[in-house]
Amino acid sequence: MQIFINDEVFLVSELTSAEQAIAQFDAKPPFALALNGQFVAQQDYAHTQLKAGDRIDILSPIQGG
Repeated sequence: MQIFINDEVFLVSELTSAEQAIAQFDAKPPFALALNGQFVAQQDYAHTQLKAGDRIDILSPIQGG
C-alpha cells in the first residue's frame, strides 16, 4: 500500500506500523511524529497501524535563540 512520509511516497505492506514505516524512512531521533495531522506518542508507534494513503510527518526539533 502507498503512504506518505514527509510528502515522499513509500510502499509498505498492509500490516505496517508507524514504527516500521519510520524505520524504512531511516529517521534519526530526536523527532516527533504526526499521523494525518495528529501527534502520536513515541510509546504508541509500534501499536499504530497504518492505512493506505496515510500521511506521516516526522518533525525534528529546531534550535535557536
